[in-house]
Amino acid sequence: MARLKLAVLISGRGSNLQALIDSCAKPNFPAKIVIVISNAAEVQGLERARQSSIPCRVIAHQDYGSREDFNSEMTKVIEAAGVELICLAGFMRLLSDEFVDHWSNRMINIHPSLLPAFTGLDVQARAIAAGEKVSGCTVHFVRRKMDEGPIIIQATVPIHANDDVDALAARILDEEHRIYSEAVRLIAEGRVHILDEQAFID
Repeated sequence: MARLKLAVLISGRGSNLQALIDSCAKPNFPAKIVIVISNAAEVQGLERARQSSIPCRVIAHQDYGSREDFNSEMTKVIEAAGVELICLAGFMRLLSDEFVDHWSNRMINIHPSLLPAFTGLDVQARAIAAGEKVSGCTVHFVRRKMDEGPIIIQATVPIHANDDVDALAARILDEEHRIYSEAVRLIAEGRVHILDEQAFID
């Protein structure tokens, strides 16, 4: 079985990266991580990759004169590795329109809210402040606008009356780890199709 080749882009501790590493280690999982790229050195996510013998690259954004140059270098490295799908996993840099367009329908992201609600940052605090009763997470294809794009899979979690941000974030993170691997599996199996900017699953 040919396994879908993944690049995982990170900026920090890499907990979603670890979930993908664990899934890819299973013999029947239809994808494998061929490179991990971080824009920051000495982050925990890189150590997670090294411990699993996954090739790593640090591409420091501050070494480039523009976002476009930084993203162009990432594309060179990603293409050289034969990558077929990019997974953003806590990658804390905005991507250029050229990069997003080049990898259209070949790049996914996970976000800790039920999109299209609560895009951007501090989403758990905002959901609690709004009096929401349910939150969750979303895996979606990446488009030019932040946290927009065809939704592949979502998971919901309850918001309890006594929740603080950390408690809610931890509950959501457990679901992130589950559905990110599930989304990758569905794509690798050729079961996800995009029509009129909506993702449909066979």
